[in-house]
Amino acid sequence: METYLNFMLVRFGVIVGGLVVLALLVFAVALTLKRRGRLDDVRRYADPVVRAGLRAAARRFEGGGRRGTSGSRQRDGRR
Repeated sequence: METYLNFMLVRFGVIVGGLVVLALLVFAVALTLKRRGRLDDVRRYADPVVRAGLRAAARRFEGGGRRGTSGSRQRDGRR
C-alpha cells in the first residue's frame, strides 16, 4: 500500500510540475510579445480560435446525455 501511495504522490508531483512549467512558459511568451508590442496582434488572431473552441466545448457539454453516437450525428442517424 505504501508503494502505491508513493507512486500516486510522485505522479501527482510530475503532473503539477508540468502544469507549472507550462504556465511559466505561457507567461514568458506573453511577456515577450507585450514588450515587443505584438500582443494585440496575437490576441486578434487567437480570438476566433478561442471562441470556436469554447463553442465546441459548449456543444459537447450540451449533448452530454447521448452516448454511443458521434458528435455530428443525431439519434436517428441523420446528420
